[in-house]
Formats: sequence, structure tokens, C-alpha cells
Amino acid sequence: MAVLRRALLLGLAAWALAAGAVRSAPVYSSREQALARAFPPPATIERKTHFLTDAEREKATRAARAKVESGLVVAYLGRTPGGLLGTAYFDTHTVRTMPQTLLIVVKPDGTLGGVEVVAFGEPEDYLPRRRWLELFRGRRLDGDLAVGRGLAHVTGATLTTRVIVDAARRVLAVHAVIGERGAK
Repeated sequence: MAVLRRALLLGLAAWALAAGAVRSAPVYSSREQALARAFPPPATIERKTHFLTDAEREKATRAARAKVESGLVVAYLGRTPGGLLGTAYFDTHTVRTMPQTLLIVVKPDGTLGGVEVVAFGEPEDYLPRRRWLELFRGRRLDGDLAVGRGLAHVTGATLTTRVIVDAARRVLAVHAVIGERGAK
């Protein structure tokens, strides 16, 4: 009986370790490191929390053509004495079966300042190269912000590129909705 109990406990422990490995994604940098790259010193970073209404979430979903799941939005504003450098958002989503976290920066003019992969749980073969991610700089929320239009296809990373584009579109749409609040 003790041998059976030990085997059962070892089996449960192995399952728990495997389940933990499935849920976590390799982290390439911490939140602080990613934000420091987006807004290098002497910039200061201010964290702001926004709560979207259901109507605002629906409006952002329609504009992005990508579902905005949560009404909780955390924005990081990078500033220098000269003014606002941009606003950064972290977007975590599932690529195929594993999570990915992106840092997406929106410049004050509403264009993308950059997209960085912070964590990626899928095999690295499915991760597009940094050069492809640089294609996002200066893009707006329009028809060209799509794979096969303004952004090239990446062989072997089709799903990854699509969810990155969806995340960028989602962030731009949410950023616009939050900006409309200040204009009222």
C-alpha cells in the first residue's frame, strides 16, 4: 500500500510539474527591463489603470477587428521634461496553445512606436524575427495593419504573426478609446 501511495504521489508531482511548464512561457525580459528599453532614462514611467465600460470594449473590438477581452487596461506613460514619449501596454494572449506577452508602444501621434516579444511559450521556430517586428513602427490602425497587406507573411510563423497583428490592432483601438475620454 505504501508503494502504491508513493507511486501515486510521484505521478501527481510529475503531472503538477508538467502542468506548470505548460502554463508558463519563457520570459525574455522583465516588465521593468522592457519598459526601460521603450522609455530609456532619463524618462520617467507613470502607471495608469483604466476601466473600460462594456460599450467601450465593444467599440474597441469593432475598431480592432480583434476581441478586447478585459475592461481592465494598464497603461505605462513614458515622459521626459520635454513631454510624453509614448504609452506602453502589455498584451498577453494565446498563440496556438501557449501564451505570449508583447510590449506594444503607442506614440503620442497614435502610431505604433514598437512591438517587443517579452515572453513566448511556443517553440522558438514560430517566433518571427526582430526585423519583422520592426515593420510595426509608424503603423496606424488601418487596413494595411494586416499580414498580407502592409506586413509580410512569415513562413512557419503564420499564427504567431496573426496574433501579433491582432494584439497591435487591439492596443491601438483601446488607446484610441481611452484617448477619447480625455477629449470629452
